[in-house]
Amino acid sequence: MPTLNWIGKEKVVNHHQDVPYKILEKQYTYTDGKESSTGSSDNKIIHGDNLEALKSLLPEYEGKIDCIYIDPPYNTGNEGWVYNDNVSHPRLKKWLGKVVGKESEDLSRHDKWLCMMFPRLKLLNKLLSQSGAIFISIDDNEQANLRLICDEIFGVNNLLANMIWEKSDSPKMDSKYFANKHDHVICYAKSKSKVNLNRLKPDPSEIKHYNKVDDKGKKYYLKPLRAMGGQGETREARPNLYYALTDPDGNEVFPKLKDGRDGAWRWSSKKVEDEFSRIEWTSSKNGWNPNYKIFLTKKAYRPPETLLRHEKVGSNRTSKNEINEILKGTNSFETPKPTSLIEYLISVVCKKNSIILDSFAGSGTTAHAVLNLNKEDGGNRKFILVEMEDYAQDITAERVKRVIDGYGKGKKAVDGTGGDFNYYELGKPLFNDDNLLNEDVELSKILEYVWYSETKTSYKVTDEEFLLGTKEDVAYYFYYTKNSVTTLDMDFLRQIKTKASSYIIYADNCLLDKDIMDKYHIIFKKIPRDISRF
Repeated sequence: MPTLNWIGKEKVVNHHQDVPYKILEKQYTYTDGKESSTGSSDNKIIHGDNLEALKSLLPEYEGKIDCIYIDPPYNTGNEGWVYNDNVSHPRLKKWLGKVVGKESEDLSRHDKWLCMMFPRLKLLNKLLSQSGAIFISIDDNEQANLRLICDEIFGVNNLLANMIWEKSDSPKMDSKYFANKHDHVICYAKSKSKVNLNRLKPDPSEIKHYNKVDDKGKKYYLKPLRAMGGQGETREARPNLYYALTDPDGNEVFPKLKDGRDGAWRWSSKKVEDEFSRIEWTSSKNGWNPNYKIFLTKKAYRPPETLLRHEKVGSNRTSKNEINEILKGTNSFETPKPTSLIEYLISVVCKKNSIILDSFAGSGTTAHAVLNLNKEDGGNRKFILVEMEDYAQDITAERVKRVIDGYGKGKKAVDGTGGDFNYYELGKPLFNDDNLLNEDVELSKILEYVWYSETKTSYKVTDEEFLLGTKEDVAYYFYYTKNSVTTLDMDFLRQIKTKASSYIIYADNCLLDKDIMDKYHIIFKKIPRDISRF
């Protein structure tokens, strides 16, 4: 498989492992139209560096995200956007200098972009579920490079599509070369053999064709039973399909071709008998005509397509108009994606209870799309947004608030979707500069981290002091108190209440001899030395 090399690659290939684990500090819960210090929500908006934020999500979400959508910097060199789309951004330059070192001074624009993206994609891959998929918006500046690093991280065989989004709904008459009317949306599965893409509802214009409703509320349209047509569909060619049907007046009706010759029915007489409830007669000046009902079922739903036309999923113009309506009276946002585009992508891969992550959240379009879909079908999809820029509160979170509550006035008023979210700041690192546990961090966050590092499952508080939990008949204890030294000895063993086949016990020191540890199948792990890093 071809791989891509660039200056600084060797420094960032495994950099995601060196990223410090930081806790998430909840600032408020937004519900019922107001911010509250109490309450909780499974929806999250996180303000902070997205590389560190992705690391902080691992204990709760590794392998559990069903759909990831990201709209990373396109690397256009354009300095004028609210979201600085240039790899000369001071924050990125500082990060590159720290991670890549002096070599970063020689990096091209593309080298810098790849150094920025690679570790983020590695963590996104960890968070993605086995049946999940990631969608990445990009233009031609980095599309080819992005494909190659995604092949390396997600696997070349897991490419699902390179979709084309028609972002422009009008010609660009001032273009010097080609008028650029599209962007790419690249889609990779975590495991192509395990992903199940949804078939999508027909367009409204197609649904309109299903213009009748039966007594059970099912939509259908009528298709003439004699619609076989063709010169070969004669009585002589299909004698078994030439028979009489009885119309509502009791008269016999035989199939006829348009030229008057005896024809053939589309269905056999047995199928007509078996599917009698689907036969419906309509009258015309020439008498009664038999039809059969075509119902709007899953068979009418279509597979997702790689060409995303602006009439169906919106354009840059529609997205800009949309954000201006929502954020009227506050700072707007220059480069949003259409909500309808993200709704389409989510619908391709998600179920009603899926978790959707966007780590380049921008104006919060992904949350808007999730809330719209939940309102439409009563689903319980959850969103996680990460935004590193300072507008995370004033634009990202503000937009989501207005979507939840409703926005606009008069004829342009849009009803609220309902919903809630927690707003977080990226907090303190779990380990300090001396590689010791940061005692400013809440104990619950430390326990959550250690339990996850051992079991890769979410932590739940237990009733027994120092017991993290049990899994597969192994009991895990974390014997730790702030500002004091703990020792695993016989006195501590006598306090243990949980019976298990074996024990993993964390403490500062251990005074148990080998025979005792072997007898009770105890593994000692020293704090903080033996706490796993991820």
